[in-house]
Amino acid sequence: MIPSQESIAIAGAGLVGSLLGVYLAQRGYRVDLYEGRPDPRIGNVYQGRSINLALSDRGWAALEKVGLAQAIRAEAIPMVERVIHGIDGSLTTQPYGEAGQAIYSVSRAGINQRLISLAEQHEQVSLHFEYRLTQVDFASGTAGFDTPAGTVQIAPQRLFGADGANSKIRRLMQELPRMNFSLETMDVAYIELNIPANADGSHQLGPIEALHIWPRDQFMLIALPNLDGSFTCTLFMDFDGPNSFASLQGAPAIQAFFETQFPDVAALLETPAQHFIERAPSPLALVDVYPWVQANRICLIGDACHAIVPFYGQGMNAGFEDCRILDELLEQMEGDWEQVLPAFQQSRKANVAAIATLAKRNYIEMSRLTGQPSFLLRKKIEAKFSRKYPKLWVPLYTMVTFRPEIPYAEALRIGDEQSAIMDEIMTIPDIEQHWDEDWVLAKLYQLACRQWGQALTFHSSHRSCSDAKADG
Repeated sequence: MIPSQESIAIAGAGLVGSLLGVYLAQRGYRVDLYEGRPDPRIGNVYQGRSINLALSDRGWAALEKVGLAQAIRAEAIPMVERVIHGIDGSLTTQPYGEAGQAIYSVSRAGINQRLISLAEQHEQVSLHFEYRLTQVDFASGTAGFDTPAGTVQIAPQRLFGADGANSKIRRLMQELPRMNFSLETMDVAYIELNIPANADGSHQLGPIEALHIWPRDQFMLIALPNLDGSFTCTLFMDFDGPNSFASLQGAPAIQAFFETQFPDVAALLETPAQHFIERAPSPLALVDVYPWVQANRICLIGDACHAIVPFYGQGMNAGFEDCRILDELLEQMEGDWEQVLPAFQQSRKANVAAIATLAKRNYIEMSRLTGQPSFLLRKKIEAKFSRKYPKLWVPLYTMVTFRPEIPYAEALRIGDEQSAIMDEIMTIPDIEQHWDEDWVLAKLYQLACRQWGQALTFHSSHRSCSDAKADG
């Protein structure tokens, strides 16, 4: 069957579903995109969800392949560093990478609207809004939708569930035999706040090209810049317990909390006490399900099968990478879905599990460690060593964020080995005074060689310690 004769249905026209529709249309498939909500280009369908996201190189790589990266980049703000706000008003900066490397603050709605419009330009794509999926027959591959005009049944050759963390297709799939599913709900929840622009449209908070973090151990506030001069802020706290959403009752107590914990920004926030009272905290959860594929014709993708918490900024990027990897497999296997879907599942499962692990860990880093001098010193030592031996040591954050050719699982493995080495370096007496001395880097080099042996393995490339030393 040639692609133009094969119909593929995608349930969910969010970020991943609409991008997947574009990829498949570019390969010549007939695609029907079904979305339960109204057209997001007409009204706001994102209430209660984060309105801006961090786009990094894995996401850019996927957007490049559909020709959308340049348009999105024009509407994005590069964030080249973390700016860490101490409770005493002090500021500490930590670059995300080397010169020219940044993560980008982007509008969720803006990307989704552009992807839907790009899909709509393909004559093979049909869009269907306000189509709420109600049932799936996994044996036949048929599905039913409730629509404003009544019930609709479809019978595509393939059906993708790209309907997000609360996926209806996944919930129906969970009722099948031999399905493994887990939903891990974190104690942490969040609400969004806002720092409005100045009257002239400029930003009230600086520097602009940065992700701002107020780490307070058991909770934290972050702020991402927007093109209109505002900042979208997110407060992460536990649901219950001391210093939690439940513990703060009444406007005076809430206002006092912001003024005490975030004194340098409390006056800039737009009615934080009112927002705190009016907006119920949104839960954070991780989804893990297996298998993703049924009868080799129905497949989950994106958050529907691997929703993660936002603390590594990789949820959207991982979903976009799903689409790119699936497209590469279609190319390699010449469109043979009998091979493609099992290979896709096998390729992605370990990697999305790895980024889920890293995302959970990063909450501790962001809320607690970024405010500790020992953590910042550790990052300085790693950065200096990496610059001297760039092929021997690539920091974990760089592997995850700026090196899409390195699978998440490989980054996790290497990162854990690097962490063990750095633990030993940080035990050096008076490391705070000696960290910049050559003998410390020599010790780190020696430990790296001892850890990995004379034939160092890094992302399938073998280098000897002597070769790596030549880099310096």
